[in-house]
Formats: sequence, C-alpha cells, structure tokens
Amino acid sequence: MPTFTTPDGTSIYYKDWGQGQPLVFSHGWPLSADAWEDQMIFLADRGYRCIAHDRRGHGRSGQTWDGNNMDTYADDLAALVTALDLRDAVHIGHSTGGGEVARYIGRHGTSRVAKAVLIGAVPPLMLKTASNPGGLPLSAFDEIRAGVLSDRSQFFRELSMPFYGFNRPGAQVSQGLRDSFWLQGMLAGHKAALDCIRAFSETDFTADLKRFDVPTLVLHGDDDQIVPIGASALLSSKIIRNATLKIYEGAPHGMCSTLKARVNDELLAFLSQGVPAAS
Repeated sequence: MPTFTTPDGTSIYYKDWGQGQPLVFSHGWPLSADAWEDQMIFLADRGYRCIAHDRRGHGRSGQTWDGNNMDTYADDLAALVTALDLRDAVHIGHSTGGGEVARYIGRHGTSRVAKAVLIGAVPPLMLKTASNPGGLPLSAFDEIRAGVLSDRSQFFRELSMPFYGFNRPGAQVSQGLRDSFWLQGMLAGHKAALDCIRAFSETDFTADLKRFDVPTLVLHGDDDQIVPIGASALLSSKIIRNATLKIYEGAPHGMCSTLKARVNDELLAFLSQGVPAAS
C-alpha cells in the first residue's frame, strides 16, 4: 500500500489515481479515503490526478494515541503535499475533511493551492457559544461521545440512517451504502474516533476561512442532519472572500454518495472554470 511517514513517525495511507492537475480529497468522520471513490473514478477518468489519504487514526493509517486534532490533521495534509510535491492542487473536503482543508490553508497558506471545495463541511464552528448562537449545544456532541464509548459498532449502524437521509419519508435506502459506512467507521481506531469528535465540533475555523484567497466552492444540503447548514455553509460562504455557495434542496450530509452524479458534474464544472478551451 502507498504510504508516507509524517515528521512524528505516523504512517499515512493514500491512494493516487490518474494523471493531470492534482485533486486532494479529505474525508469526513469516521470514514476513510474510500468515501471519495465515486468522485475519484469520475474525475480521474476525465484527466485529473486524484489523491485521497486516510486521516491518522482512520482507515489504513497509523492509530496514534496523540495528535487527533485539527492542527495535526492539517500538518499531516501538508506532509502529504510535500511528499508528493503537489502544486496547483485543488483541495476538496467533506464534513470534518472540510475543516482539515480550512486549517491546512490557515496554517500553511495557498502557495500550492489553486482552488478549494467544501462539501457539507463543519466550518466555521459547530459548537454553540455566546458568539456562535446558531451552533449545536455541547450536549449533542456528548451524546455522540457516549454512543461511541458505549457501543460504537451499533452507533455507526444507526448513524448511517440520518447521514444519508435514509430516515426521511420515501427515501430509497441502500443497505450496501450503510454497510460501507459501518465498515469504514469500524476501521478507525477507537481513540481516534473519540478524539475526532472534539476536533470537528469545538475547533473554530473562522480565522482560517479568512485566509482563503483562491476560488472556493461551498456545497451543502439544506436537509443535512449531521452538519446543519445554518451554522456552517451559510456562514462560511460569507467569511471566505468571493466564495460560491450552492445549496442542494433536500440533500443529506452524505450527498457525495446519494447524489454523486450531481456532485461529480458540479465539481467538474468548477474545476474547468478558468481553463482555456482546447484549440
């Protein structure tokens, strides 16, 4: 398996498909790079180099006891960029991965970044605070922690329903997709899965978003039951300079899977903007 080693000695797995301008995908919690395969196959077939890594503690990467926080996630992403010498890259992050992309730009800048995409992403801040009254209360994340600690296997099975909107009337439930979610979640280390809840819920990305100076696309479903749009995309799209916000009516958090054809076409159109037509 292709891996690289971070400065603190952690082995990070990644997949590297296709040739062309690099697209770097950062996945959500508690998943792995496998969550991006629908996008990676589509875009690699259309002339892009698609790279996705398993965040530390997730998937096939090393399960460290420490370092399960956004600063380290961002530094691991920077180490991947350096290891593969990626330039003019487009960074695409879903959910927690959107926070990872934001913190990467906040800590490492955009000298190697051409564009960014945030899909169902957690920035600017999920937690309800005095300055962020639209966020979710701490008790909501305490319940997630309790579920992971009590019986994370059953918790992940149940979480797959609202994640993909399968709990909505008339939804066509894919048991295979639910099983894939569960499998990816169970590949994550228990400590990493637990620590990441604090990372995605209590990290304030406002300052990071203000450092974005590249074209940015923000996609979000208005029926996202995991990362409500009011405390995320509606705010982050205003903080990021000249961001383009596109709201998917009725779409769930896991829309990269349930609406993959639409998301794929959206990404391809955004990637093609500003590229001269072939003569």
